[in-house]
Amino acid sequence: MSDTLVFLVAGLAFVSIAGLGWVVSGVMGDSSSVQNKRISKVANGGRLKRGKRSLSSLDQASARRKQIQSTLQDLEQHQKSQRRKTLTLKARIRQAGFSFSPMAFIITTVVLGLIVGLGAFVSGQSLLVSLAAGIVVGFGLPRWVLGFLLKRRMKKFSLEFANSIDVVVRGIKSGLPLNDCLHIIAKESAAPVGPEFKKLVDGMAMGVDVDRGLEKMFERMPVPELNFFSIVLAIQKKTGGNLAEALNNLSVVLRSRKLMREKIAALSSEAKASSIIIGALPPLVMLIVYITTPDYMTPMFTEQMGHFLLLGGAVWMGLGIFVMSRMISFDF
Repeated sequence: MSDTLVFLVAGLAFVSIAGLGWVVSGVMGDSSSVQNKRISKVANGGRLKRGKRSLSSLDQASARRKQIQSTLQDLEQHQKSQRRKTLTLKARIRQAGFSFSPMAFIITTVVLGLIVGLGAFVSGQSLLVSLAAGIVVGFGLPRWVLGFLLKRRMKKFSLEFANSIDVVVRGIKSGLPLNDCLHIIAKESAAPVGPEFKKLVDGMAMGVDVDRGLEKMFERMPVPELNFFSIVLAIQKKTGGNLAEALNNLSVVLRSRKLMREKIAALSSEAKASSIIIGALPPLVMLIVYITTPDYMTPMFTEQMGHFLLLGGAVWMGLGIFVMSRMISFDF
């Protein structure tokens, strides 16, 4: 009887211990599974959040890229129509820095041509030679002078414009608004940059928008540097961003263009000198022969055959000079 009781107690103890162990292991297993589920849920949730965040950033970058492309297309179409305005005689007179009207320029060229033509005819030249001299001097010389002054003014503007952009960059970094920076350029920059920005600032004071003011300024000074400046401001206005950094990059690009232009001028200087010598040699030889032996060259100016020969020589010389000038001119 005592042995039976001992075995019964031992069996109950074993069952109790086994049940307790099973319960503890079940609870631990449930808690670990719950913990694993929570960990996986948090991890998956973090991945989803990061994925959504990355997708949203990609969408924003794509939208901004499309907006920049559409802005550039609109600016390109607008600039094509604007370039036509810069090719008129009135626009070229303004670009050269003068204020007289196109009619006054035309009247001056006609009067100059008549004076030269009549002077040549009175001096004993034939009607054809006098007419050719009047046309060349009256219509060719004033336009050449106007183009020379225009290119010289545009070159001065391009050389000074990068320094003006640096003024804007430093002003924006120091906390000044864009309008105040433009005022500083109008006061401190040398001509022709200072006077052109003075007109821009005066227009803005009268209520003209910056984009419209820069458009008018480009009509008066059609240089690529000013066009780049207008594009940067237009893109920054529509898409946002760091204006100081964008203008600083533009300043670096403009200075690189300047170095490239000077390098091209240095490499092509020999070809330019050769073209000038070749182009000036025939007229110079004709002048020397006419001075030393005038009787030998007089039939070229008095006979009809000599007139045709002079005309043919002038045409061929003009074509040769035009071809050589196109060969040594570089657009970049």
